[in-house]
Formats: sequence, C-alpha cells, structure tokens
Amino acid sequence: MSPTESLYATAFFFFWVAMLSAPVASSSGEERSPSAYQVLQSYGFPVGLLPKGITGHELDEATGEFTASMNGTCSFTLDNSYQLKYEQSIEGVIEKERLRRLKGVSVKVTVVWLSIVEVVRQGGNLEFSVGVASAGFPVENFAECPRCGCGLACNATLSEFRPSSSSSLSSS
Repeated sequence: MSPTESLYATAFFFFWVAMLSAPVASSSGEERSPSAYQVLQSYGFPVGLLPKGITGHELDEATGEFTASMNGTCSFTLDNSYQLKYEQSIEGVIEKERLRRLKGVSVKVTVVWLSIVEVVRQGGNLEFSVGVASAGFPVENFAECPRCGCGLACNATLSEFRPSSSSSLSSS
C-alpha cells in the first residue's frame, strides 16, 4: 500500500470511528438523551412519579444526582385525598429502585405540607417517606403521569388511585 493509500485508509478508519462514537443528534442539532421519564424507568420506577411537563433534566451517572425541571410549580389532588406539590426544580439521588435526598416534592397531610424525602420500590409497591412516616402504594397507580391542576382526572373521569394495604401514613 502506498503512503497516500495508507493515509486515506487511516483517515477513513478514524472517520468511521468518530461517526460511530458520536452522540446521535436530532434534526434540531441537539443531542438526543433519554427523557426524565425514561431515566425513571431505567432505574425501575414508573413514569407517573413525575407530572407531565418536565422541560429538562440532568443526571450524573457516576453519583446518581439528578435534577428535573418544569416551567413552574405544579400541584394537584389525587383521588380527592392526596394533595401533591412539585416545585419548579426537583432534585435527588437516584439508584436502582430508590430515590433519596429528594427535594421539591411535598404532600399535604391534614393541614401541613410535608416533604417527600425518599421513594423506594419494594416489588409491586412504592414506599414514600416524609422522614418520620411513610405510605405505600401499588406501582400500577403510577403508570400514567399526572397533569398539573387536575392530576389523573383531567377528562372528568375520576381515576382510581388505590392505596396498598400500607398506604396510611405510618411511623417509621
């Protein structure tokens, strides 16, 4: 092989290596990365832990630290009993079937808002902890993303949000 042919072969090889290892770009020129909802699924969680309307997210795969963001705060009621509020920015550490050090999500219990600080998947249930107490719900309750303002009952169809046997807030 002549030096010129060798140079072309080397350039061709590096071109294909670069093309195959480059991130996939969308038609808008931005990198395609998994959505916040797909990230949840990849760690064993259902998409319905986050409301519709997540506009961006970041994930440090080395530490599990993540941030999901929306254009504003989001609140809704589920099954006429659980009031939930999401801040504009939701942060925490995600690992397989566990979200910890959660910030930006709260639930109203009686007259006081409590921060949900941890969510753990235990088989077919999700355990939500507010620090001193926890409640469990079936994973299938979170198959659909709630919408700000109306939760899961946006089309005047009341959704059944069935608590699991351990759903009442209990002391940890």
